[in-house]
Amino acid sequence: MPTLIVERDGPIATIRISNPAKYNAMTLSMWQALPLELQALDADPAIRVIVLEGDGGKAFVSGADISELERHGSDAHSQARFNQSIEEAYLSPTRCSKPVVAKIRGICMGGGLGLAAACDMRICTNESRFRMPAARLGVGYTAIGVRRFMQVIGLQHTVDLFMSARIVNAAQALAMGFVARVCEPDELDAVVKDWCQSVAANAPLTLRALKLTVNDWLRDPATHVSDEVEAAIQQCFDSEDYREGARAFMEKRPARFQGR
Repeated sequence: MPTLIVERDGPIATIRISNPAKYNAMTLSMWQALPLELQALDADPAIRVIVLEGDGGKAFVSGADISELERHGSDAHSQARFNQSIEEAYLSPTRCSKPVVAKIRGICMGGGLGLAAACDMRICTNESRFRMPAARLGVGYTAIGVRRFMQVIGLQHTVDLFMSARIVNAAQALAMGFVARVCEPDELDAVVKDWCQSVAANAPLTLRALKLTVNDWLRDPATHVSDEVEAAIQQCFDSEDYREGARAFMEKRPARFQGR
C-alpha cells in the first residue's frame, strides 16, 4: 500500500516515500500527507534534521501517480485539487524551519524532481538519473515550480531540462548544481548520515535563521530582508545557545545546544 513511513534516529528523522511497485510514484493521499508529516517533525524539539528518501533502491520519486487522475476524476475541478495538493507538498520542505535533505537513489523524475528541488540539500548516488518529462506529457508546469528550478540551477539549465525532457545523469546534475554531492550506492547511507549528524550538532536557532534568510532571498531577491528574518537572527544572539557556543569555544569542547 502506498504510504509515507516516518523513522527517528536520535536527532535525525527520515520520511520514506513508499510505493516501490510504481517507483515511488506519489498518490494524492501521499502528497496530502507529506506537509503534515513535515509539520509534525518540525514541531518536535528532539528532531534537528529531516531526510526524504524513496523506498528501495530503484527510485527517489518517479512523480505523481497518473492513474490517480482517473480514479479521482479528470475534470478541471479534480485536476485543480490534485495540482494544489502537489504544490502544497512542494512548498512544505521550504516552510519547514529545519534542514530537509533529499537522499536520492535511482530515478528522480517529474514530481520527484520538483520535490527534491524544494529540499535544502540533495545528495545522490552515481547511478541516479534525473528528468523533467512535462513536455512529453503535455503538462503545464506551475510558474512557482519553474521559478524554483531557476533559483536552484539557473535559467539555461532550467530551459534545457524542461524543453528537452532529456535524462540527466548524476555527474551532469552535480555540474549544474542540482545536487551537492555524488557517491557510490553503498556509501549513500553513511554519507547522508554523516552530513546530518554534523548539522544536528550545530545550533538550531542559527540553522533556522539561515534557512529563513535563504528562502527570503529566493522568494524575492529585490526586497529588503524581512522582519521575520531580522528577528530570527537577533534571536540567535539573545539565546542561551549563543552563550553556550562561546563557553564551549573557550573551553575547547563540543557545544551542547538546546535550541533556546
